[in-house]
Amino acid sequence: MSEEQRQWLEGLRPGGVRALFDSLPNLLYFAKDRDLRLMAANRAFVERCGFGGFEEMFGRSDLEIFPTELAEKYREDDRRVIRTGRALTGIVELFPNALGEPEWYVTDKVPLFHRDGSIAGLCGTVRSYEGARAELQPYLDLLPATEYLKKHLTEKVPVAELAARVGLSVRQMERRFQQAFKLSPSAYVQRLRVMKACELLVESSKNVTEIAFEVGYYDHSAFSRKFSQLMGVSPRDYRRRNAAFDA
Repeated sequence: MSEEQRQWLEGLRPGGVRALFDSLPNLLYFAKDRDLRLMAANRAFVERCGFGGFEEMFGRSDLEIFPTELAEKYREDDRRVIRTGRALTGIVELFPNALGEPEWYVTDKVPLFHRDGSIAGLCGTVRSYEGARAELQPYLDLLPATEYLKKHLTEKVPVAELAARVGLSVRQMERRFQQAFKLSPSAYVQRLRVMKACELLVESSKNVTEIAFEVGYYDHSAFSRKFSQLMGVSPRDYRRRNAAFDA
């Protein structure tokens, strides 16, 4: 860690991360010390555990909050993180839902360290497995269409053809795209093309006109206008800026 980075981190006012997690009601957050006592939690976690405020659960262990069979599983994973100093992610396990009934959730746990490098404890997030899948479903439903667009980036693909690939009418297709991506299919294609152009500007020595043709534009000016609109800088300035970062 550089001295500049260390000073920036030390200068942050405490509580910023906690405020972020408090704004995510569908994500449960917690932190524990080496003895696996709760040291921090967001509002959603506190309420899910049946407490009116964190001060009521501060210092408690999972055995004091959850059924023994669930608590022992949580503690086994916690001890592994503490012992190895390595994260455990994507743990699919039972966790009480809002009604207190066991339901499948996905948990991620990462170690926390003192400044001297020793283990201080761990923190983690818990999110509903079904909820996560439900959030992804609109994108998964459109996956055949979006993957086709990526493979035919330079072509003008009719919306009717995309709709047929996912078994929808044109109107349904346009509505689903708008709901999922907040974009029309044509605007989605424009963003794909610009993202590909960003990659080529940084990783190739091709000039801007060549890149414009490669991503499906046949007018250099139209490409530059669209790129500047979406990225906030011209293609040449984008290449110059990223070349400076790589230097």
